[in-house]
Amino acid sequence: PGERNWGYDGVTLFAVQHSYGGLEGLRRLVDACHSRGIAVILDVVYNHLGPEGNYLGEFGPYFTDKYKTPWGSALNFDGPASDHVREFFIQNSLFWTRDCAVDGLRLDAVHAIVDHTASTFVEELAARNHTECNAKGRHTIIIAESNDNDPKLVRPASLGGYGLDGCWNDDYHHAIRAAITGDRRGYYSPFGDPTLIATALNNRYVFTGQHSSGYQRRHGAPALDIDHAHLVVFTQNHDQVGNRPMGDRLDHSAGRDGARLAAALVFLSPYTPMLWMGEEYAETAPFQYFVSHTDPGLVEAVRKGRAREFEGFEFEGNATVPDPQSEQTFRRSTLNWALRSDPHHAPMLAYYTELLRLRRALNIPAGAGEPTAQTHGSIVTLTYHGPQPITILANTASTDATASLPPSQSGLQLLLDSADKRWGGPRSTSLSIPGSISSITLNAKTALVLRAAKELA
Repeated sequence: PGERNWGYDGVTLFAVQHSYGGLEGLRRLVDACHSRGIAVILDVVYNHLGPEGNYLGEFGPYFTDKYKTPWGSALNFDGPASDHVREFFIQNSLFWTRDCAVDGLRLDAVHAIVDHTASTFVEELAARNHTECNAKGRHTIIIAESNDNDPKLVRPASLGGYGLDGCWNDDYHHAIRAAITGDRRGYYSPFGDPTLIATALNNRYVFTGQHSSGYQRRHGAPALDIDHAHLVVFTQNHDQVGNRPMGDRLDHSAGRDGARLAAALVFLSPYTPMLWMGEEYAETAPFQYFVSHTDPGLVEAVRKGRAREFEGFEFEGNATVPDPQSEQTFRRSTLNWALRSDPHHAPMLAYYTELLRLRRALNIPAGAGEPTAQTHGSIVTLTYHGPQPITILANTASTDATASLPPSQSGLQLLLDSADKRWGGPRSTSLSIPGSISSITLNAKTALVLRAAKELA
């Protein structure tokens, strides 16, 4: 509906929003990305349809009353006539990957897709996309968004898994953000102890079957057989920012030092890192929830629902929850690309560039060796046990802290100091690490990257 939206209120799934360029505009975007060596992954929503203009149920049993989702009626993927419903949505997925040359799909909230069949809709969708695109000589990846911590999603079908290529890892985000910012509200309540960052690195998730106070039950399953690279991690995304009352970015609560620390933990982790729009140059615009509905009753319901969601929150000054229907809410959420060259923002862009260069140069994760993590106080230590061990030290505290240095016969080479003034950090002189010392003091919210002394290729 309307002219602008987050994209989760779709109702005519084979259409492309006209105000964003329509189908031909999407195809031009895909071609332009491919010409620059960039793959395109489309976020598709197969757990619900939008609340306005949703007439699909008039044409068949596409919906079911057996289940509910937080966003409306559930889709019929396992009831009578569900074969036809499943085929409709699978053909929709193939329309994007097979016919529009999109390189992959991110499946929104698969934990909200209820399907009790022996071979589920999500499994079938992944298999069909892999098979049909491979037949055309194209590789397609399918990534699930899920907060179930279920390793079956990315296990191969030969081992009883769903055969997806990747899955969201919210636990790692929550562990980092809560440790750095001290936020304990809502789903951050079980997190905050920096030891949980190490737990996630070692076990893939924080919760792998133990009790979670957030869910008030046991949560997750053991995932040690899962390669870290199958899990997608991030410091920010549209949900984690946009679902905050004011849509404020990580820098707002963690500061630039905290944002650099979080980026190091993500981009030098063994996981597959995801960069969210604007974080690489410390974009200042918020990302707020916006809609453009045409039904006045629905508009008012969305406004009230958004306000009710954040009752009890304390806001700075006289601020209130932004009006989702207002065009100004949308305008405030627009990126300012000119900031990339601004003297206050360019150092952050240089820092992210260096993180990505280091990840490639150190061949993380494939060639860096087996990763292990441990925690001492506020210091998280991630070590890659390759021929030349690589150590990342991260001080999550708001005060300086002392970390033990790994022993090295040839001394240690400092590859990155997130507090360096080059990146906008507080350290005015370059940090040196004499070969004789066994510990070092890290600034608050600082990451160091070290390895046995040798010239970096």
